[in-house]
Amino acid sequence: MDRIAKYREIVQKVVREYATHKPYHGQIDIGTIIDSERDRYLVLQVGWDEVRRVHGCTVHIDIISDKVWIQYDGSSYPVAEALMEAGIPREDIVLGFHPENLRQYTGFAVS
Repeated sequence: MDRIAKYREIVQKVVREYATHKPYHGQIDIGTIIDSERDRYLVLQVGWDEVRRVHGCTVHIDIISDKVWIQYDGSSYPVAEALMEAGIPREDIVLGFHPENLRQYTGFAVS
């Protein structure tokens, strides 16, 4: 299995795992968007918390130019940690939610 196919498999597994973490309050459904063709993977929340509408992304990961880009991490356990535990090396993970000029200080890939 080539490296990118392995990364796709890992990212899909991690996204599915994060989608099992249902909020402890409200009537909120958790779902995933897995687009292997465009290498875009999301965990979404949709529902109601009393009178407040809940709709948004809690995790967004893309695979871009042989790197795994964490575009958004709104989870309670860092997605980067889960990806590394699953076998993706730190140097192939980009914390895309940080400005490019600050990524050099994160210990992860810059781009």
